[in-house]
Amino acid sequence: MSGTIVNSSGNVFIDLGCSPDEATILQMRADLMADLRKWIKAKKLTQAKAAEVLGVSQSRVSDLIRGKWERFSLEMLITLATRAGMHITLKKAA
Repeated sequence: MSGTIVNSSGNVFIDLGCSPDEATILQMRADLMADLRKWIKAKKLTQAKAAEVLGVSQSRVSDLIRGKWERFSLEMLITLATRAGMHITLKKAA
């Protein structure tokens, strides 16, 4: 199998053809979901306990763990991360 190697832009969503604004939001959502999954694993929380701490249903935690990114807005992920004790900031580069 042969193919062309393409250098990454640093954002997989741009590489997949998303517009820069959409790619930025998708990358932020992906990063927050990954951080929340790591937090649940590091704390050794059951889905039920994670749901209790995060103030959502167990099925929402299941969606999070299973990577159902389309079910979470950026705002919701920021809310969940804050409830998990993460300090979320937005930085912009010129």
